[in-house]
Amino acid sequence: MLSARFAQRLGARSLSTKYVPEAALKVRTNVFKAAIAAGDRRQIGLWTGLGSTMVAEMVSTTSGFDWFVIDMEHFPTGLESVLVQLQASQHGAAEPIVRVPWNEPVVVKRVLDMGAQTVLFPYVQNRQEAEAAVASTRYPPQGIRGVVSSQRMNNFGASSPGYYHDCAAQLCTIVQVETAEAVANIAEIGAVDGVDALFIGPSDLAASLGHLGNPGHPEVRAAIEAAFTAIRATGKAGGFLSANKADCEWVLGDLGASFCGVGSDYALLANQSRSLAAGYHDFCSTLGPV
Repeated sequence: MLSARFAQRLGARSLSTKYVPEAALKVRTNVFKAAIAAGDRRQIGLWTGLGSTMVAEMVSTTSGFDWFVIDMEHFPTGLESVLVQLQASQHGAAEPIVRVPWNEPVVVKRVLDMGAQTVLFPYVQNRQEAEAAVASTRYPPQGIRGVVSSQRMNNFGASSPGYYHDCAAQLCTIVQVETAEAVANIAEIGAVDGVDALFIGPSDLAASLGHLGNPGHPEVRAAIEAAFTAIRATGKAGGFLSANKADCEWVLGDLGASFCGVGSDYALLANQSRSLAAGYHDFCSTLGPV
């Protein structure tokens, strides 16, 4: 039975949200999480590291991608940048996935409080590390996430107290399998309740196997194939990233990947800039002096 004080607080809350739009009273639906769980259609994504709100908005609303990564691990993306990219993109169709710098709870807590609903954890090696990743996304007693009463994640208090009980169903936890040890431990990692997907990082896996800079080495490809076989056996979704079209088609078609990153904003800009400049320089070289 509700205490009189708590009932009074709920009554006050009811009055204070009387004119708030109904959508603001609910936890945002994570369409990406639902899609990879259902497995009806493969989800195609883009990596982003430029930290641009314009890029985040464009990718989310007009690109046709299903998801994109806001990368805090390998790019100078701070918390303030994550916030404004979430604000720019969460009204669109592509799910923003925040890759945190490391598997530790402090940054995860702050990213979640800012409204992120899908988090990618780098360098998860075993069951214990996978459990730690999930725990950082869950409130006690299931986890260790700290509680704040009013932040962006609960629509500045409008969706409280429901958010605390409903958010886990919309939070998507993805762990990266990036080493030979992690590949060997996929069965135990995938068995962790709350891990929604396992993501293969081919470049780090190649380095772990002694083939730094050569993710196409036969030994690396064999490890990737074995990894996806093991992921399928767990019943969890498998993800991948490559700028190589043939590799993306390989994992999506032959290996059963549920989602795949097929490029990055910075590579697209760099490569297209070089190609555009080279084309005009070649043309100008055929002309005489001005």
